[in-house]
Amino acid sequence: MNAFFALFPPLTLLCFLLGVVFLIGAQITLRYPPKKINSLYGYRTKNSMKSQQHWDFAQRYSSIKMKALGLIYLLMGGLFYFLNYESVAVGLLIGITTVPPLVLLLQTENAIKTQFPKDAPKEKEGE
Repeated sequence: MNAFFALFPPLTLLCFLLGVVFLIGAQITLRYPPKKINSLYGYRTKNSMKSQQHWDFAQRYSSIKMKALGLIYLLMGGLFYFLNYESVAVGLLIGITTVPPLVLLLQTENAIKTQFPKDAPKEKEGE
C-alpha cells in the first residue's frame, strides 16, 4: 500500500477522484436532468425550487459548472503529481474539498438571481 501512495500521493488521488465524480455527476444530470422539482436528485436550494423555470435553469447551469469543476480537479491532480506539497498538504486538502463546491453553489445562486431578477427581494422605499 505504501508503494501505491508513493506512486500516487493522496492529494493527487483525491483530486483525480473528485474530478471523476464531478464529471460523472455532471454528465448524468446533463443527460438525465430531474424533470420535476424534488428533494432527492439534482441541484436543490430554496432558490432553485421556487418554480419549474428556476429548477430547469439551475439543473443545467450547475451541471455545466460541475463539469468545468471536474476538469479543474483533474488538472490539479496532474499538477500535484509533479509538485512537492507535503508541507501544506492539510491546508490544501481542506481548501480543495470545500472551496470549489462553495464557489459552484454561489455562482449558481447568483446566476438564478440574474436569470430571474423579478424574484429578487425589492427594497422598501425610504431605506
